[in-house]
Amino acid sequence: MNVFDWLSNIPLSDSLAPFDILEVSFNNGSRKDFFRNSTKQVFEKGEMVAVEGISGFDIGMVNLTGELVKLQMKKKRVEDTPEVKKLLRRASQEDMNRMSENKKREHDALIKARVIARNLGLEMKLAEVEIQADGRKATFFYTADDRVDFRELIKIYASEFRVKVEMRQIGARQEAGKVGGIGSCGRELCCSTWLTDFKSVNTTAARYQNLSINQAKLSGQCGRLKCCLNYELDTYLDALKDFPDDCDTIETSGGKATLQKRDIFKSLMWYSYDNSSKQYPLTISRVKEIRQQNKQGIKPEELKAVEVVTTKPKETDLGFADVVGQISLRSLEKASQKRKQKSREKHKEQQQKDNKGKGGQKQQEQKPRGEQKEQQRQRGQDNRQQKPPREGGRPQQKGGERPQQQQRPDRPDRPDQKGDRREQQGQKREQPQGGEQRQNRGEQKREQGPQQREGREQRPPRPENREPREPREPREPKPQQPGGQGGNNRNRNRPPRKPDAKQ
Repeated sequence: MNVFDWLSNIPLSDSLAPFDILEVSFNNGSRKDFFRNSTKQVFEKGEMVAVEGISGFDIGMVNLTGELVKLQMKKKRVEDTPEVKKLLRRASQEDMNRMSENKKREHDALIKARVIARNLGLEMKLAEVEIQADGRKATFFYTADDRVDFRELIKIYASEFRVKVEMRQIGARQEAGKVGGIGSCGRELCCSTWLTDFKSVNTTAARYQNLSINQAKLSGQCGRLKCCLNYELDTYLDALKDFPDDCDTIETSGGKATLQKRDIFKSLMWYSYDNSSKQYPLTISRVKEIRQQNKQGIKPEELKAVEVVTTKPKETDLGFADVVGQISLRSLEKASQKRKQKSREKHKEQQQKDNKGKGGQKQQEQKPRGEQKEQQRQRGQDNRQQKPPREGGRPQQKGGERPQQQQRPDRPDRPDQKGDRREQQGQKREQPQGGEQRQNRGEQKREQGPQQREGREQRPPRPENREPREPREPREPKPQQPGGQGGNNRNRNRPPRKPDAKQ
C-alpha cells in the first residue's frame, strides 16, 4: 500500500539529524522490514535498493523515510537497536536482472513443493514461495489447522531446489491477503492493501449492529468473518449506551410485551404482545417510564406507540415560469418571409434563362445527328446487297416453295435388311446436305417401324404338345407325440362321452 508521508514537509531543527532507518517492502508489498542506512546517502520513496539478507543480499523498494518511520516502528513494536539489518547500496542493473531470473522460478517451485507435500501425506496447504534476489534462500508460506512435522520435508526441499529453506506458517486471512481479490463492497480486499493487524471478529459484533446471522453474507474470501464488522462497532456501542438494558419485557393491562428490535438511528424500541405479531414502536423515555411503573406494581393501560411516518423532502419552488408562446415576434417573422420570397423569385428567373440557352444548343445538335442516322441506314443496305450467299446453307428457291420429298421403295422382309442398309448408306452420300436430309431420315424411320413389328410377329410359336410332368408324391404327416402343446392332443386320451339318459 502507498503511504502518504505527512511529516515530509515539516522542517527539522539544526541540531536534529534525519532518521537513518528506512522501511523497505518486498514482493509487491506483501512483506515489509526496517533497515539502517549506513551509506549516508539520501534515498527517496520508490527507489530500488539492495539490503542485507540471509547469507546474501535481497532487493526491495523504499516505502517510508524520515520521521514517519519512528511512528511505524512504535506501532509494530520494533526497537531501535544495533541488531537492525543494514542497507547496502542502490540496486544496479545486474542485480535487477538476477532478481527477475529468480522470480521466474517461484511458480514452478510452488507446484513441485505441493506435489512433494502431497506424496508425504502432510495436511498442509502451500500458499506462496518467495525466493531471495540472489537465489540462495527460499521461504515457503503454508497454512495448516494442526501442527505439522515437516523435518523430512525440509530435507527434500533443500536437495530438490538447492537453497536454504525456511517454513513460515500464516493464517487464512494472511493467505487471502497474498492471493488478493475484490470484496462484496466492490473494492480491493483490505488485507491485501492496507490492513496489517488482524483482530478477532465474533458474531456479537453483528448482533450489536442488528445484522442477520447469515454465514454466507458475513464471511469473506478467507472463510472467516469479515474484518469490516469491527470498523463501526465502536459507534454502535456508544449509541447503545442510551438504551436501557433491563427492558426486554414490560407488562401492561393488555398483557406482556417483549422486545423485538432496537432502532439505533431513530432511537426507538419495538415491542409486540405474545398473542399477536403486530409491533409497536416506543420511545426510550416511554419504555423507562413503563419499567418504573412495573417495579411499583402498576400496569399501564396502553403502550402509547409512536406513529412512524416516512417523510419525503418537500419540493421547493425555484420560481421558474414557462413563458414560451406568450411573446410574439410577428414583425420579425414577416420580414424573414419577404426575404425568402425574393430569393425564390430570383432563383426561378435564373433557371428559366439557363433553360432557354440550353434549348437552342440542343436544336442545333439534333440536325447533324439525324443526317448521320440516314447515312448509316444507306450503308447498311449497300452491304447487304453486296454479301454473297453462304456455302453449305439451304438452297434458295423461287416463290418460297419447299423441295419435294423423294419417294423411297418399300422395304422387303426382315432377312434382307442388310442389303437395304447398304443401299441406304449409298443414298445418304448422294443426298444434299441441309433440311432435306433430316426429312428423309424421318420417313425412313416411319417405314421401318411396321416392318420391324411384322418381323417380331413372325417368330415360331411354342409347341403345344409338351410332355406332362410327373406328379409329386404326397408327403406323409409326422406323427404327433402325446402331451404336445396343441389343444387336440389333450382330448385324445379322454374316454368317449356317454349318451344322455334323456335321449
